Amino acid sequence: MSRTTPVLALDIGGTKLATAVILPDGTTVGFLSEPTRKERPADEVLRSLFDQGSRSMAAAGVDVVSAVGISCGGPLDAAAGVLTGPLHLPGWIDVPIVAMAQEYYGVPAVLENDATAAALGEYRYGAAQGAEIALYLTISTGIGGGAVIGGELHRGAAGNGGEFGHITVQRGGRECLCGRRGCLEAYASGTSIARRAAELLADDPRDSALRRYDPVRAEHVSQCAADGDAVAQEIWDETTALIGQAVTDLVNVFEPDIVVLGGGVTRSGALLLDPVADLVRRGAMAPAATAGVVLAALGDQVGVVGAAALAFDLTYDLDLLKETS
Repeated sequence: MSRTTPVLALDIGGTKLATAVILPDGTTVGFLSEPTRKERPADEVLRSLFDQGSRSMAAAGVDVVSAVGISCGGPLDAAAGVLTGPLHLPGWIDVPIVAMAQEYYGVPAVLENDATAAALGEYRYGAAQGAEIALYLTISTGIGGGAVIGGELHRGAAGNGGEFGHITVQRGGRECLCGRRGCLEAYASGTSIARRAAELLADDPRDSALRRYDPVRAEHVSQCAADGDAVAQEIWDETTALIGQAVTDLVNVFEPDIVVLGGGVTRSGALLLDPVADLVRRGAMAPAATAGVVLAALGDQVGVVGAAALAFDLTYDLDLLKETS
């Protein structure tokens, strides 16, 4: 088995579990997405995840995969294959997920931060193909990121680099799950957008279409903002301004060819992309300001495709090792 054999991809999010079989050209088959239900114990969630992976294989008509790629939010230890304490999965402390997956499926497995994996997926199969330096931000339940430089993932000294969601955008601002204040994630993740909306509605007497929803979610904010609702527009304008500020800082630091925005919040499309891209064009220093800011090409499947890209690399490395031993 090698890069010519399909791989199984498992993507663990705070909201959903996604699984799929990925073919060597990046095609996704047997894609399944189910709620995480993270109130359950970690071992119960993982039993559901592994079963879901098997059902993806059955749906794809695949009996054998060469490897399993796993993506999850951090912190994690990719080299050891352990989830050390993902911020959006309370109680998941030192979970040896790679060993568990290898035992369950009987093939090698690899673990990576979800946004880092997604960066590789977009670089290899999506919107960042051909870029020398590509940045990726996922704006979803949380905010994560990843960078591909010269065709290689930037992982950082301890393997947890690319935490773009924890750039400070408001000094002394809202408390973040990471324990700091003012992080981008504390304002612009889907969870934080919804929380800010609920707080504003509680304190602001203005009429708003948002009051129809209980609970308010990020997509309600974007929809109502698009329809001209003043309260929703206030929340959305602050959201895009802070994302634009963070992306501008990243562009100035990395001077990338392209910045790819993905994750559930980006389903709002041009309502998010246009103001962010405009802020980067106006705020980044030349020549970095020429970086393209685009939406992810892989959509909701970017997590599994990114995990698969790592699994294909693992099988390739193992094949090379066999050839040289």
